[in-house]
Amino acid sequence: MPATVAALALRKASAVAGRVGAGVVVAADTVVVIDDMVLGKPAGADEARAMLLRLRGRQHEVLTGVGLVDAGSGRAVATAVVSRVLMAAYPGATIEEYVASGSPLDKAGAYAIQDLQGALVDAVVGSYTNVVGLPVEATRRLLAGFGVTVSERVEP
Repeated sequence: MPATVAALALRKASAVAGRVGAGVVVAADTVVVIDDMVLGKPAGADEARAMLLRLRGRQHEVLTGVGLVDAGSGRAVATAVVSRVLMAAYPGATIEEYVASGSPLDKAGAYAIQDLQGALVDAVVGSYTNVVGLPVEATRRLLAGFGVTVSERVEP
């Protein structure tokens, strides 16, 4: 599965690179996997509700592929990052309110870790930014390999 999400991200980056002609293009693709089932973006409220019920109180994996393409040279690289997430045992009312907000409809697995002040998630093993949707650490390393300087995080 990691190779698949990396290939998807690279395909996205290549498509954009072919249109822009210059610069380094970055693309990402994220999926949620539980019980060997891939959860992408839900097709509607009912599917979002079903995903959130399946995930509730359980552990799953979040896989994000990151692809980079130098539009000028065609040089390309991709990687995938896997994080494990333990969901909270949130009540049914939380699911209903969250689904009604519309927020889950454009997110793999029907949730964003940062939504509801993080109340949907109990723990993350691995990269938090991967679960958000772009593993910053891995992206920074790939960009450095292309000679792109990325500023370091500054602590307040």
